[in-house]
Amino acid sequence: MNPDFLIIGGGVIGLSSALELAREGARVTVLERGVAGAESSWAGGGILSPLLPWDYPDTVSRLCDLGVELYPHWSARLTSSSGIDPEFRVSGMLVLPPVDDIAAGRWCAQHGWRHAREHAQARVPALAENSPALWLPDVAQVRNPRLVQALRVTALDAGVNLLEGVEVTQVARASPAHIDYLDTPRGKLQASAYVIAAGAWSQSVLGNIAPHWPIKPMRGQMLLFKAAPNLLPHIVYRQGIYLIPRRDGHILAGSTVEDAGFDKSTTETVKRMLYNAATNILPALQSVPLVQHWSGLRPGSPDNIPTIGRHPLVENLYANTGHFRYGVTMAPASAQILADLIAGRPQTLDVAPYRWTAM
Repeated sequence: MNPDFLIIGGGVIGLSSALELAREGARVTVLERGVAGAESSWAGGGILSPLLPWDYPDTVSRLCDLGVELYPHWSARLTSSSGIDPEFRVSGMLVLPPVDDIAAGRWCAQHGWRHAREHAQARVPALAENSPALWLPDVAQVRNPRLVQALRVTALDAGVNLLEGVEVTQVARASPAHIDYLDTPRGKLQASAYVIAAGAWSQSVLGNIAPHWPIKPMRGQMLLFKAAPNLLPHIVYRQGIYLIPRRDGHILAGSTVEDAGFDKSTTETVKRMLYNAATNILPALQSVPLVQHWSGLRPGSPDNIPTIGRHPLVENLYANTGHFRYGVTMAPASAQILADLIAGRPQTLDVAPYRWTAM
């Protein structure tokens, strides 16, 4: 029997969408060209906030805020059902100068974010500088690889059929308004409806079904250090560079935003830049092992605004993609919005900015 939904893309957005639909009784199959969650879902840092939210349109902040609101229950449920802890925790973020205090203070006041001015070393004694910084105590994080593992196990237990190593080679339409099947190396696959959640590959999968869709790959490179636990108690941000501490002492340093097409290679120039920036912020990193350097391809979209909705002309095609830097943050909210849209239920926020309009 054909499934109700075929979801193209097995990253955090595709898996969370599949889980939400399966929990409502739908038969769902996820097609993943590689290994589920191994692209940008795995590669990101897991800060559950736009880095500096006052620099983004409210369309981004509202969706991130809904995702963060859902995260405690969502992650606890994933932990309970999978036995894998995604390590969701509220670690707070310290924003080192320069900071636009007026814009930041106004935004935080308007959106109910707690904030304070504190000397940097009062929060993180190991920092190189002790200048006044902006403290955001409610910023949370999650450990991306563990989140993906928990989602995968939970989705499978919920009855989702996951097909890895299956690339969609053609999206075939019976008419301009209806998809008939997907061509794959495993043959033709059919469903009642289709969801594109292929991240940076979304436009290339659909081809002439969405020829002008402004979603493209944007490379980000990261470093990983292995320090003693508690060296860095909070996320620290300075001028586009962030340090993210994990419970076991690992510290991520990132990240770049590079328009490099589908090139996932890492570069020595960026490695040196990230290393110098990280050790300038936290000098103790000079004496701990640098254990990994990697890159991922984000689904770049204008203003970081994703597409969540039905195709304007193809009646059985939906999108949940284009989340750029904030797919992990937006995942539970995006999955809920998609499920509510398909079911015809009222939405918890205005979803008009996320509608699929470009063709």
